[in-house]
Amino acid sequence: MKKKAVFNWSGGKDSALALHHVLKENEFEVVTLMTSVNAELERISMHGVHKNLLQRQVEAIGLPLSIMSIPGEVTMPEYDQLMSEKMESFRKQDITHSIFGDIFLEDLKAYREKRLAEAGFKGHFPLWKKNTADLVREFIDLGFKTMLVSVDGSKLDKSFAGQIIDHDLLKELPKTVDPCGENGEFHSFVFDGPIFEHPVIFEKGQVVPKEYTLSNQTQEKVTYWFQDLL
Repeated sequence: MKKKAVFNWSGGKDSALALHHVLKENEFEVVTLMTSVNAELERISMHGVHKNLLQRQVEAIGLPLSIMSIPGEVTMPEYDQLMSEKMESFRKQDITHSIFGDIFLEDLKAYREKRLAEAGFKGHFPLWKKNTADLVREFIDLGFKTMLVSVDGSKLDKSFAGQIIDHDLLKELPKTVDPCGENGEFHSFVFDGPIFEHPVIFEKGQVVPKEYTLSNQTQEKVTYWFQDLL
């Protein structure tokens, strides 16, 4: 009997590859995909993709979607409370596992597992500790197509926003940048691949800058470049 699971879906390539592995291995029944969406902007947190495109993407995959709406300026306690309420709703559906596309961030994994345990869930990480260069090459070779939609301007040039991840682009990435962007260097939007019933159709809009404050103490700031998708 398959274990019932919620899949934490960001819309990006790591999520897509992790979901591909989960569906192929057939150990879990993915009851729903779950995505955090900024309630004010109606966009995926940190990816900047509009909710309408997220919904089209999920429709092309053919799985239900559960959106967790979060305030624009959410604190960690507020986020934890929202997540706790969401997980309680999943528990009532006999869901026992929560699946993530994390690869090597130990602190993030430990945080997720702690919160899951408090809610009575177990975590599953199908890509955990796999080589990121191998993973992104596997992603491309499987026929997935994804576009860079969010780029950390302190680590990558603005020109990377809106580019398709392929083998040529990988050669252009600085050696200091993880091939999967696991340290937050970039985020992507997957629009085709083996888990899709059909490609997601969209057009490229403008590349828009947004400044974030990294530390309230030092007031250090960083600019992210977002490729808007229409």
